[in-house]
Order: sequence, then structure tokens, then C-alpha cells
Amino acid sequence: MALRLELDPDGISAFCTRWKVAELAVFGSATRDDFRADSDLDVLVSPEPGVVWSLMDLGAMREDLIELSGRPVDLLVRRAVEASPNWIRRKAILESAEVLFASG
Repeated sequence: MALRLELDPDGISAFCTRWKVAELAVFGSATRDDFRADSDLDVLVSPEPGVVWSLMDLGAMREDLIELSGRPVDLLVRRAVEASPNWIRRKAILESAEVLFASG
């Protein structure tokens, strides 16, 4: 897979540090040939151990990612996707996810 969007690695790292994100990945059209200038950015995040984000946090995180990427963002939490009863959607998201940041 090849990411179809240029994102500032320092900006992604700063975002992940600020929000205590252990792993950030993109999925969907950003990893496919059908990614266009008007495509949104699908982002999958995993929190650091012990971190729980509120809905307000997720909204603020989404706004930060919109500012960073310059496009609409759909933000999902990995553990919510993994717990989804919709196995087709779960499989499509998790199998296409391309990691951009992982804390080490």
C-alpha cells in the first residue's frame, strides 16, 4: 500500500504526543488509487495504556486532524472497530490500515 496523501511527520508526531496516541493509521481511500483532492481522510487511533478519550476529546482530535491535513476527517478508535459486530466493515478497516505513527 502507498499513502496517497502527504502529511507532516512532525505534525503527526506532535498530535500523537499531545493526545497520548500510541498508534495512528489511515485507511480507506488514502491508501488506494481512488483517493482524490476532495476525498476525506479516514484515521484510526489507539490510545496509550490507561488513556480514555471523551467524546469532546475525540471532537477536538478530529478538528486538529482537519487542520493538519486540510481535509475532512473521519476519526475512529481502533478498539471500537475491533469490537464492532459488523465483521465486513471491521475486516475492511483493519486490513487496509497503514500505520503513520507508533510510539516506541
